[in-house]
Amino acid sequence: MEIGKIYYSMKEATELTGLSSSNLRYWEQQFSQLKPRKDGHGNRYYTKEDLELIQRIKYIRDELKITRIDAIRRELVGGEKQSDIRQRAAAILERVKEELTAIKNDL
Repeated sequence: MEIGKIYYSMKEATELTGLSSSNLRYWEQQFSQLKPRKDGHGNRYYTKEDLELIQRIKYIRDELKITRIDAIRRELVGGEKQSDIRQRAAAILERVKEELTAIKNDL
């Protein structure tokens, strides 16, 4: 994601998340927290927070293998959930892996 950018178009959102536009529109209907702005023509514009929520839903679905919409909703609601902890741990491990690879390449 670009630093300082406030809104991302549908096309940018699909590229950043790896999801189709129809999938994003479906998730808007299923998850009340996901509310991109729309202009007068109906074009959607996603914030960084919207994209983070999409990535979290995708993580819950793909990595935790929670596929039922109502179960994903429950995982999103409330305080810190197991998915939050796992997602943060996975992100940290990915950064460590990248750093170790860079160090290895420098040797």
